[in-house]
Amino acid sequence: MSDCIFCKIINGDIPSQKVYEDELIYAFRDINPVAPVHILIIPKEHICCANELNDSHKELIGHIILTATKIAKAEGIAEDGYRLVNNCGENAGQTVFHIHFHLLAGEKFDRMV
Repeated sequence: MSDCIFCKIINGDIPSQKVYEDELIYAFRDINPVAPVHILIIPKEHICCANELNDSHKELIGHIILTATKIAKAEGIAEDGYRLVNNCGENAGQTVFHIHFHLLAGEKFDRMV
C-alpha cells in the first residue's frame, strides 16, 4: 500500500536500521523503543492485522516466529528471555496497520495482566 509506513520501509523509501531480511520478512530496530532491545518484524506482504490472516498465512506466521528466535539468539537475548508481541486493532494498541511483531528484551518485564 502506498500510504503504509512499513511498506515504505520495506521498499527503502524510509530508512531503517535493518536487523534481518529475507524474501518473506523484514526486521528492523524501532525508532521509539520501549525496551533496550526493540525490534519490529514485519511481513513484506501487506496484511492489515491478525484479523486478516487465513490458512494461506500459516507458513508466513510460522516463519516470523522462528525467525524471531534466530534474531533473539543473534542479539544475545535468547538466554535471558524476550517478549514477542502482536497488537491487533486500535484498542489493543496497534498504531501501524500492517501486521507486525515486537521483539522486546534487555530488561525484566513485569507480568502481563
